Amino acid sequence: MSGVLYLCATPIGNLQDMTPRVIETLKEVDLIAAEDTRNSRKLMTHFQISTPMTSYHEYNKVEKAHTLISKLVAGLNIALITDAGTPAISDPGEVLVKMCHEAGITVTSLPGPSALITALTLSGLSTRRFCFEGFLPADKKERKLIYQELKNETRTIILYEAPHHLKATLNELYEELGERKITLCRELTKKFETVFPTTLKNAVTYYEENEPRGEYVLVLEGKSLKQKIEEQQESFADMSIEEHMKLYEGKGIERKEAMKLVAKDRGISKREVYQYLLKM
Repeated sequence: MSGVLYLCATPIGNLQDMTPRVIETLKEVDLIAAEDTRNSRKLMTHFQISTPMTSYHEYNKVEKAHTLISKLVAGLNIALITDAGTPAISDPGEVLVKMCHEAGITVTSLPGPSALITALTLSGLSTRRFCFEGFLPADKKERKLIYQELKNETRTIILYEAPHHLKATLNELYEELGERKITLCRELTKKFETVFPTTLKNAVTYYEENEPRGEYVLVLEGKSLKQKIEEQQESFADMSIEEHMKLYEGKGIERKEAMKLVAKDRGISKREVYQYLLKM
């Protein structure tokens, strides 16, 4: 019978956030796969956990996953931990989880600390709908594409950023997305936890004078739905209703449904569309 992969959330700062269930599981499994065994050794020592550890990180995630899958198939139970927070979130653990599902191996999650959720709840911004981007790619073309997507994103946006890239990222966000509310969070759950609600423009100015320190979670206001609708309606202002109809009918959409879509796009009633087409 195959073993089980346990995704164990570890503290993002405060050691008291380690759950009793995670401690017990880490003591009982046959092996712990850790992002950085040196860093995790301190955590294991603190909680008197002596289970053998092996490294599993970004640079060996595929090759090592095959090794771990073999051990799981052989019946070993393995716990996966990251340096801080929940495994598989902006983390190579997602590769191992996917391969476990493909191999028919049971995966279970032991919930706990997560930097993105902690920051979101502290931000003061809307928590009803949100999207998580993690770390933006280093490639300039890829970043540009993501900024284009985020420009019209109406949900609250959550990003991770390292201190040495923070100034550049804030500048890019301001240039690409315009003025928005933003909350910058650092040292979460630690003694010097900082939650800084401000605007993108003010954040750019602030960090020109103050050097960023620590890992950051950026919680950014999405575009207002009202603004998005207004911009969408403006984009159709130079197009006649007849041309607008042809746009949808050219895609194979039936006339009745096309009328509904045109009315919605332009912020008018379906009756107004019908009356215009009747005159034509």
